[in-house]
Amino acid sequence: MSNDTARNWSLERDAEGVAWLSFDKPGTSANVLSGSVLIELDGLLAELEKQPPRALVVISAKKSGFIAGADIREFTGITDAESGYLLIHRGQQVINRLAALPCPSVAAIHGFALGGGLELALACRYRVAVGDERLSLGLPEVQLGIHPGFGGTVRSVQLVGVRAAMELMLTGKPVRADRALRLGLVDALTSAAELRAAARALVLKSPPARRAPFAERLLSSAPLRPLVRRSLIAQVARRAPPDHYPAPYAIIDLWARYGARGPAAYEAEARSIAHLFTTSASRNLVRVFLLQDRLKNSGGRSPVEIRHVHVVGAGVMGGDIAAWAALRGFSVTLEDRAGEYIEPALKRAAELFNRRLRDAAQNAAARERLRADVPGDGVPQADIVIEAIFENLEAKRELYARLEPRMKPGALLASNTSSIMLEPLAERLADPARLVGLHFFNPVAQMPLIEVVHAERTAATAVETATAFARRLDKLPVPCRGAPGFMVNRVLTPYLNEAMYAADEGVALPAIDRAAVRFGMPMGPIELADVVGLDVASHVGEIIARELGRPVLQLPRLAGLLAAKKLGKKTGAGFYVWQDGKAVKDGATGSAAPEDLTDRLILALVNECVACLRERVVEDADLADAAVIFGTGFAPFRGGPLAYARARGAGAIVARLEELAARHGPRFTPDAGWGLLETGQKT
Repeated sequence: MSNDTARNWSLERDAEGVAWLSFDKPGTSANVLSGSVLIELDGLLAELEKQPPRALVVISAKKSGFIAGADIREFTGITDAESGYLLIHRGQQVINRLAALPCPSVAAIHGFALGGGLELALACRYRVAVGDERLSLGLPEVQLGIHPGFGGTVRSVQLVGVRAAMELMLTGKPVRADRALRLGLVDALTSAAELRAAARALVLKSPPARRAPFAERLLSSAPLRPLVRRSLIAQVARRAPPDHYPAPYAIIDLWARYGARGPAAYEAEARSIAHLFTTSASRNLVRVFLLQDRLKNSGGRSPVEIRHVHVVGAGVMGGDIAAWAALRGFSVTLEDRAGEYIEPALKRAAELFNRRLRDAAQNAAARERLRADVPGDGVPQADIVIEAIFENLEAKRELYARLEPRMKPGALLASNTSSIMLEPLAERLADPARLVGLHFFNPVAQMPLIEVVHAERTAATAVETATAFARRLDKLPVPCRGAPGFMVNRVLTPYLNEAMYAADEGVALPAIDRAAVRFGMPMGPIELADVVGLDVASHVGEIIARELGRPVLQLPRLAGLLAAKKLGKKTGAGFYVWQDGKAVKDGATGSAAPEDLTDRLILALVNECVACLRERVVEDADLADAAVIFGTGFAPFRGGPLAYARARGAGAIVARLEELAARHGPRFTPDAGWGLLETGQKT
């Protein structure tokens, strides 16, 4: 760990002998534990050892929160397990030094304490936190393919017990204020105004430190650990195969071997995380984190301030876009032909607000921000008008002809089209520079991506405004050139098509889905087609095929389902029968999966990604990977389709595509862009 001259910490002692250790990393909006930060902290702890205060309060000077975790970018410099061990062991020593101070200590937390930030707080004797809706405490390291490394695998179990600690570490999900208090993760909740006073009062009173309840301590005893271990592994195996995600199994094994006790447990933690740093899963998950960080930082200040959003089309997409915008603080009007079409959207919006906003006043305010607007009275006041009607070029053009004369100067016109290029949509606009694509993904509340699409005549300020708007919606914006299907639907189409080819060949539907899920996809392509809707998938695929000059998919089995109006989940039957929202897969008949099925599915998608990169649908390979990961859930532990291609080798994939083309037809012909990818030239 190299030091720098920046002062990250300040140490002051008050009249009562309480030392206040305040963290404020320069030049960042959130505190993170970098190597230099920990070295500086170590020096201050040495001072406190020499002249112990009456008590110590560790607090953040940042408005955003306590500590967001370790500096993830430092992980990319780890070249081998030994360098990883040295990095972690040094950090462990600093945190252990804090825990061993000869005075009571308290972490005064507001906003968040995540990863290494929570591990630092766990090393204090007490924790007091601001109990508002912003509070988020968690150990999310498993999402990076690792586990806590600054003593968190030990101290979390000692404090809250094995079951609660394992849930924190194995899921990576944070807990909010009330649950943190119930678990014993914090000793007290207070208001922001009283945080310092509450921390001082607690540390001066110095009650006995919390520890896990007796029943939880019993579960960590040597006789019971093997039984609990089997149960934990069974739970994890349902979600994360060990060859894809080794970190959760390492967490369980550490506890099972050492019971969260003694110096050996800390040493094993450091050795274990050092090994995980070197795995492909961790390297790829760190890559995904950094891709996400890039997208989060892409939305600068908007040239046009967006306050009022008008959405046209109250179907599933339009209604949910309107609800999400209202949830995020925008004033929203929702237009459709009649109130009966808007009412279901308002009902879904109320359900969203009830899930996300427990505070009654905030819930009521969100409902007030979303209004039905059949006549479209909100258009003249809107800063952005979002069109979310069905995928038909003429219908959209006719709508724009009615909307544009009523829109105020400078307002954006955005289409949620999933496949139609912007150029023909803009042809009849008086001001085509204001048209952008904002392609949301279903379900809007869960899918993080928005493709921000621009045409040749789209103004740069319109793209900047749309990107900033996407970030204010707490979404991840990926800029795309106007192209058939943009990025995500363009690459999903051959993937879904190949699954349907296999189905027509008689391959069992569950076998097709299993091949994709075993590769790491969140859902099989047959099930996905049913969820999207076979009519929607077919229509979008047809538009993309025609625009690209390719044959339109015509398969008897799909055609039969469409003719019978068996459109998938929404009609109760498609490729699968659907019951209680789930596909019924038991007893499905058909042949077993052929040996090349996984490559047929995945390489069809990867080959299309190379085509998109060659055509500059997105600017670089990182954006291509980000779009497909956050838009489709493409196996995160593989780092994205192009990262997967590089790891497997471009030459090897081209050779495999040529084999598949010879066996199955020209749809597998390797794209011309593979040559550039293979030689490392800029594509």
